[in-house]
Amino acid sequence: MSKLDLFYGLMIPFLGTSLGAGMVYLFRNKVDKRLENILNGFASGVMIAASVWSLLIPSIDMAKSQGKIAWLPAAIGFLLGIFFLLVLDEKTPHVHFLKTDTPEGPSSQMKKTTMMVFAVTLHNIPEGMAVGVALAAAFNGHSGISFTSAFALAIGIAIQNFPEGAIISLPLKAEGLSKNKSFALGVVSGAVEPLFGFITILLTSQIEAALPYLLAFAAGAMIYVVVEELIPESHEGGHSNIATIGVAIGFVLMMILDVALG
Repeated sequence: MSKLDLFYGLMIPFLGTSLGAGMVYLFRNKVDKRLENILNGFASGVMIAASVWSLLIPSIDMAKSQGKIAWLPAAIGFLLGIFFLLVLDEKTPHVHFLKTDTPEGPSSQMKKTTMMVFAVTLHNIPEGMAVGVALAAAFNGHSGISFTSAFALAIGIAIQNFPEGAIISLPLKAEGLSKNKSFALGVVSGAVEPLFGFITILLTSQIEAALPYLLAFAAGAMIYVVVEELIPESHEGGHSNIATIGVAIGFVLMMILDVALG
């Protein structure tokens, strides 16, 4: 695995978000509510499966190979990841698309559209960290995470980022922004993924023994997003059965990607 491969791996999820944001040029209105629910459910399924197969299981296996208590780094890292996203959620002013009249975090004079982008950006941080730590593990030759396994994770997140990008850009256009600005903000919200992925790679190269903790940390951060935002949003406005089908499809797809390519 070369440094160029690392770059490609970091950019794959970002490409998924950017292509999804480009849907603002093809659709006139917001995504249909039923479709939005199944897409949020799909994203949830992908992230849950990725957290288990691509992050937590390798964390446990790696800790065991290092002579540590197998479950301890996974447990500590997972809880720290949950706490990290909880703090970000509390300290960052943001507005969710389904709660546009109820800003969260500290009071702010920011525009609503800016806070909407902040909300999505928070979701993308753990995904970038997950890809970064998996690529770092593969690059350093750790057993349990191969080059293809790390790329399977990147591809899986990119797949769920595509509809997520559309769910970002289309409501921004509905808020009155131009197509170009809605697309640009959708792309910017996804730019944190390669950024935080790169930061995670740098951190891992300096503290290699912390890799099992970082894998579980990324898993905890992603599960926080699923439980706090994606699952509740997928059940807004009814159609909860459709959302559940989306979860099942996303989970199975990510599991197949990881097992088949890993």
